[in-house]
Amino acid sequence: MTGRPDTARALVFTGPRSLEFRQLDVPAAAADSALLRVEACGLCGTDHEMFTGHLPLRTPMVPGHETVGVLVEVGDAAAESWGVAVGDRVAVECFRSCRRCEACLAGTYRRCEANGLRTAYGLSPLEVLPALSGGWADHHWLDADSMLVPVPDGIDAVDATLFNPVGAGIRWGAELPATGPGDIVAVLGPGIRGLAAAAAAREAGAEFVMMTGMGARDHPRLEAAAGFGVDLTVDVADADPVAALRQATGGRRATVVVDVTANAPAALGQAVSLAATGGRIVLAGTRNSVETPGFAPDAIVYKELTLIGALGVDAPAYRKALDLVGSDRYPFRSISRVVAPLTDAADLLAVMAGEGSEPPPVHAVLVP
Repeated sequence: MTGRPDTARALVFTGPRSLEFRQLDVPAAAADSALLRVEACGLCGTDHEMFTGHLPLRTPMVPGHETVGVLVEVGDAAAESWGVAVGDRVAVECFRSCRRCEACLAGTYRRCEANGLRTAYGLSPLEVLPALSGGWADHHWLDADSMLVPVPDGIDAVDATLFNPVGAGIRWGAELPATGPGDIVAVLGPGIRGLAAAAAAREAGAEFVMMTGMGARDHPRLEAAAGFGVDLTVDVADADPVAALRQATGGRRATVVVDVTANAPAALGQAVSLAATGGRIVLAGTRNSVETPGFAPDAIVYKELTLIGALGVDAPAYRKALDLVGSDRYPFRSISRVVAPLTDAADLLAVMAGEGSEPPPVHAVLVP
């Protein structure tokens, strides 16, 4: 490649509310690796919880795990393995896969024996090589264990960052609970992943979809929920979601509950209360607390509930997500969004954490 950079400018997270720009070395070209020019990187709850100190991670590190960019250098072995070429726009799966261990061969590469969370792009410290391994930089190094998803024509880089949250919605709202015709689905949390889970449930044939939020800050999101297939919205700050659901469905409860809330200890109890006998509950949000007010463990026994823990997404769901975004059957590309340069990252993360005077946007994206 002509003009290959020796270093890349990266925004490094060094501790709670501490970010600094550094020049990091770009590794030497290798047959099984590639260099990506970052175009955009989406933000999620993990990012602002890390920034505020609610989610401890090893530092220093280059954050950013919802990365989209253009390949500017691809080794021959990497090109053959990944089916890509220089000039392709791709989305980067943050988990890496050795493609050899039992977990990877079974398709559950999030549990890869050589990788897992320890080496996840945008979540691992600089000491885990390659150091240039997050989306908050102008370039991103991709080693042999990387997994890439081609971005279809007609989807720009900022819209393509939806691959991660929409993919999460597909996996959590449809695939893991095996949602299908006749299901009554309750989605707890009206963020982008909650909206995507609702759309995915509707795509899977769900009969009825309810979504909950909490407080005035969630009202704009709940108002937008109808566009994503939601039949009923409930603010749990002033209404009982179980009573509201049963009134709307003739006394029925949810056969599928998808909990994507964050820092909401009471959500688990609500999920169990909302679930019908024999129901499935997908737990994808993080409490950051051991407290579970309102949670009745015996109800899991009496109702014979299935609890499904969900960590991350997977590449097949990302491909489906990009196709769904491109179809425009749901207004993913017109949701409330803020796009900001890396220099404004701290301010945007604070807004996403709810520290601003206005409700945070549904979707936030950083660009180099």
